[in-house]
Amino acid sequence: MTLVGLLRHGEVEGGPCFRGSLDDPLTDTGLDQMQAATRGEHCWDRVITSPLVRCAGFASTFARRHSLPLTVDERIKEMHFGTWEGRTAAALMAEDPDAVTRFWADPDGNPPPASEQLSHFQARVLAAWDSIVHRYAGQKILLVTHGGVIRILLCHVQQRPIANLLEIEVRHGALYTLRVAVDAKQTPRRLSDLG
Repeated sequence: MTLVGLLRHGEVEGGPCFRGSLDDPLTDTGLDQMQAATRGEHCWDRVITSPLVRCAGFASTFARRHSLPLTVDERIKEMHFGTWEGRTAAALMAEDPDAVTRFWADPDGNPPPASEQLSHFQARVLAAWDSIVHRYAGQKILLVTHGGVIRILLCHVQQRPIANLLEIEVRHGALYTLRVAVDAKQTPRRLSDLG
């Protein structure tokens, strides 16, 4: 069994928006949220993080404090939102409500202009997931990442269609713990969501 903790970064400076690839730091509240989520019984073997500072800053400090190996993985960065980067949903709704409504209803079929296609984002995240659970089989891994990445992974492990991605709420500082079983053929079996 491999235990994987999916930790979303905490609250970020600049407030809620389509942040994507923007590299904004955590607020003090955001740091507190992540520290609260990681206080517990799990003894992690390693930390893997997105390179964006809202994840990597905390991950680096946490790994150093607990003498854990740290890996930065570009594949678990947030989806790039194109021309919506840095914009709030309210501002976009005031400007083009139909585009936002179409995106919420079908994010893969109606992506933001110049954004990363959702199916490409999914492929990138699942490639990272597959390599991580095989390479570190039997370990306890803390994956410090983003809401979109966690939604992709929860859709995957819960066998939900990618169209349901935006129905999954992932709060700042949320920690989801998954137990992964890999069979003799090195194929991940159905995963259990522990919380």
